[in-house]
Amino acid sequence: MRSRGLGLTAALLLAGATHGADDAEKLRGGATLMATQVYSLEDDRKVLKAFEGLRVADVSDGMDFVGLHDIGLVNPEIHPLWKDTVNYTHRIIGIAVTVRYVPTQEPPAGKRNEADFDKWVGDFYNQRTPEPFAPLLREGSVVVIEEAPETDVGSIGSNNIMAWKLKGAVGVITSNTCRDTDEIITQKVPLYLKQVGRGIRPGRNEVESVNRPIVLGGVLVMPGDVVVADGDGVIVVPRKVALEVARYAHKVIDGDKNARRDLYKKLGLPADKSTN
Repeated sequence: MRSRGLGLTAALLLAGATHGADDAEKLRGGATLMATQVYSLEDDRKVLKAFEGLRVADVSDGMDFVGLHDIGLVNPEIHPLWKDTVNYTHRIIGIAVTVRYVPTQEPPAGKRNEADFDKWVGDFYNQRTPEPFAPLLREGSVVVIEEAPETDVGSIGSNNIMAWKLKGAVGVITSNTCRDTDEIITQKVPLYLKQVGRGIRPGRNEVESVNRPIVLGGVLVMPGDVVVADGDGVIVVPRKVALEVARYAHKVIDGDKNARRDLYKKLGLPADKSTN
């Protein structure tokens, strides 16, 4: 009996080792181990409707209510490029479409004639640093970019941000940089960023993945999560708790508005959009 037991154990260990070797060969070529959940436009609309009018502070309270204290609160270094404190058009409530750019290992263009340089730029854009997330954009999308860190690059500019808006994006949030900031302020597309960038993407970054998990200001963002942004910063709500968070958050903002309306009256202040 003892001998048989050892034999069975050895057989199981051998089978495990063989299975492990098979897995290792599959993993050697790279693998993504976190699945992306796909949601319908109708489901997106339902969730976005639930979040209408909510602020980051309200949503943070809602996250506390469901037991997710400090989860989803993006580092405050990621801030709005511009603010509208009358109509609050800088605010974002959207469904995350994610993209990750990484630093390139390719050499810079070097000195070339104009035609060769333009070809190099075009090839780099098309082959290494395109925007494959753009076809995924639809009503209520927010583009969330994990940008190559510590890279002076303008993956977002005044042209492409308008093209994304045309496809339905309600705003853009990046972990790093943007360029053409004067024009973007004029265009009034909601944008949250860490700092200004100036260089073009060719020779600086490459696209690594689209609609996969990314990190934004220390926070995990899954495609389909709800992203809320305003003057207080950015918060990411996991999709599975979104409706519960929104329900409680509305309780918070309703109480706040009621109290503030009374204070406005006592102080003789005219009503504004924040109390409606």
